[in-house]
Amino acid sequence: MVFLPILAAIGASTGWATGIVLAQAPARALGAFEFTRIQLIACAALVGLIASAMGLWPSVRWQFWPAFAASIVLGIVLGNLAMIACLRRGGPRRTELLLALKGPVVALMAWAWLGELPSGWDALGGVLVLGGILLAIRAGAEPGADPAPGGLSMVLALGLAAAAFQGFGFLVMKPAMQAGTAPLAASAIRLLGAALLISVVALWPARAFRASAAVTPALLGRTVLPGVIGYVISST
Repeated sequence: MVFLPILAAIGASTGWATGIVLAQAPARALGAFEFTRIQLIACAALVGLIASAMGLWPSVRWQFWPAFAASIVLGIVLGNLAMIACLRRGGPRRTELLLALKGPVVALMAWAWLGELPSGWDALGGVLVLGGILLAIRAGAEPGADPAPGGLSMVLALGLAAAAFQGFGFLVMKPAMQAGTAPLAASAIRLLGAALLISVVALWPARAFRASAAVTPALLGRTVLPGVIGYVISST
């Protein structure tokens, strides 16, 4: 049984990595905000239907609504916007490497917030992850070539912000799930809330909230597919 969680983690990581690669082109075409909005609406509807079909809503512990709200705003909306902005500037390799910081970042948050002290092996693993990420990013950079406007420093800042926001979004949900909330129902709440929030924000007539390209059926499909792989398949 010890191998089941390991295989699940590997499968989820593979799914998210695949989604990152597939998302690069449509994210650059649409812009970070519109890409995130389309993904959240489509995936929220799908995960919500699955949770309803499985009868998971009674498991939700609504007394943890402040944690749900924090996870929606920080973990989903801000975390995804930072991730897509990082993807557009730095590409899928750098983005996925930086998102690997989520593990060490969550461990630090759990220690500071919940008093969960990592073991010596956990700390060593975190150091190795951080070192490997820095080496991989620096080794893959071409001399004299910046990844995008803002340079590598902007990519690093966005990637670190995405890892921190998304890690917090998962960690803050832990008490609710320990109290009995089904993980898929928790995912549905987070996605539905984020889809509603970002749709309301999109009503503001600002240029940053508009799509950078016309949304064709092909582009819509290429936008939704990475979200289905990440939010639906990898999360379940």
